Amino acid sequence: MDRNSIQKNGGEVAGLLASLRAVAEPSRLRILALCAQGELTVSELVDVLGQSQPRVSRHLKVLAEAGLLERLREGTWVFYRLTRRGRDADVARGLLALAPGRDPILELDAVRLKAILDRRAAAAANYFRRNALRWGAVRALHADEGEVEAALRNLLPADTESLLDIGTGTGRMLEVLARYVQHAQGIDQSTEMLAVARENIARARLSNCGVRQADMYSLPFPANSFDAVTVHQVLHFAEHPSHVIAEAARVLRPGGRLLVADLAPHQLDHLRGEHEHRRLGFSNDEVSGWFTAAGLMPGTPRALPGDPLTVVVWSADRPHVETQSHPLRKVF
Repeated sequence: MDRNSIQKNGGEVAGLLASLRAVAEPSRLRILALCAQGELTVSELVDVLGQSQPRVSRHLKVLAEAGLLERLREGTWVFYRLTRRGRDADVARGLLALAPGRDPILELDAVRLKAILDRRAAAAANYFRRNALRWGAVRALHADEGEVEAALRNLLPADTESLLDIGTGTGRMLEVLARYVQHAQGIDQSTEMLAVARENIARARLSNCGVRQADMYSLPFPANSFDAVTVHQVLHFAEHPSHVIAEAARVLRPGGRLLVADLAPHQLDHLRGEHEHRRLGFSNDEVSGWFTAAGLMPGTPRALPGDPLTVVVWSADRPHVETQSHPLRKVF
């Protein structure tokens, strides 16, 4: 073994030892397990662990410096999550796999975390309930909606037969795209939003459209159900936007297209409190990474500047397959 190989291996061993030292403390192992469930803030971890903020911050610093956690700043908020790629990600997952499956402390942490996530979901649901009738005005905070809608229409494949709109809200995407498809289905979790959507669809006489209540993280459709899927101004409300993308890809047929319109990164922190935004926009690299992880081929993003927010339209195609064991099943 040459000197370079020895130095490289020595560096890898040192990195592994640093990771082991980082988790060799009960609270830090608990934090690692919690951050494996999603992106969490310091205050949320404080609530779960029942420890002071300075102490939790010190633990987070150690884990981040060891490469086991990623630190993401958005406005005045900082999120922590399990490292996604590389040797450190493998080490983090391996260490968590060694944790006891029925440990009472970790189980209690999971219960407390669920309570926090439930409060988030309730706050978002209350926001949608309050704003169902003026949703169009809320969306006016973004770039010009007419321009966004035109970009989505232009990216919709000409041979699209079936369309799914995830987080349909008032059904606006169904109104915009209905004439270009044979059948369109919208899903939303909010019954208030769906009531408005049904009224709008009926008023526009869109007989080829329907809406139903469903969870965007667990769509009630089998794989290969739709020729196109749209996700319009939804991801910044989502707790796990990458999971939304993965689920959208699952129901997309080979050769189908996913269209996502959402906000570019920004610093308008007040949107968290006033409009329940979970994320302050997304970078092209982040969205492209989600597409690739879901087995999709990313297209070229298009930025549509607004005042003050910019909307980006991202597209991705599911590759064709040579053979299919079953004919395409459409679900409407």
